[in-house]
Amino acid sequence: MVPPISPDTAASAAKGLSGPALAQTVAAALAWWQDAGVDGDWLDEPQDWLAKAAPRPAARAAKAQPAEPAETPAIAGGRTAWPTEAAAFAAWWMTAPDLAPVGAQRVPPAGPEAPPLMVVVPMPEAGDSDGLLSGPAGRLLDGFLTAAGLSRAAVYCTAAIPSRIAAPDWAALAQAGLGELLAHHIALVRPQRLILFGQNGISTLMGNASPNKPTHLPSINHGESMIPALTAYDLETIVARPALKAGLWGRWLDWMPA
Repeated sequence: MVPPISPDTAASAAKGLSGPALAQTVAAALAWWQDAGVDGDWLDEPQDWLAKAAPRPAARAAKAQPAEPAETPAIAGGRTAWPTEAAAFAAWWMTAPDLAPVGAQRVPPAGPEAPPLMVVVPMPEAGDSDGLLSGPAGRLLDGFLTAAGLSRAAVYCTAAIPSRIAAPDWAALAQAGLGELLAHHIALVRPQRLILFGQNGISTLMGNASPNKPTHLPSINHGESMIPALTAYDLETIVARPALKAGLWGRWLDWMPA
């Protein structure tokens, strides 16, 4: 039997050949390797095919140093910029950055320090200008306070944001620190008790895990003491659905000490 033609032999034989003779020589060389089961390039050095490839240095560096999430700017200049007295806070509230859109009408908080009750609403009522809650929601609040043996002059009223805006993103505002600012405001006022009207928005700001349950009764941390707090539907919602007034009054009676 004639031995197959090796590549070296084919290369040597191919010298000086052309046309059909060259083609036959190259085909014979390729056929020899195919019959031997060789169909790829080979190296003289042995390779461990089962070894795991080491990660690339760039990949290791990317894994070791993940990209840091972008920080959300602190609202209104951050805690160091917030006033430390209630009177100064009321004036600062009207001009502090980030709290309201540029040019929007701001409404100041009002009431005495250390009141028996502090009332917080999500934002001013439509039509408010110089005073907070000057429309139907305000009249509802006045009737409620009168029934409770209080008056608007005796309580401290504020909104979580100083201007009325369409569809506030309460989750984003909470992330920006508006809840901390509201807690700071409450600490400056030092109320004996607190009503948070607008359980969805304000409860989100205050970290209430159950914002859709207005019967949830949280407490607000004030130094070493806790301020009892009652959450309720937004006053404007209660105006539109008078049946909710009975539920609010019943929970108020249960909440107040005997």
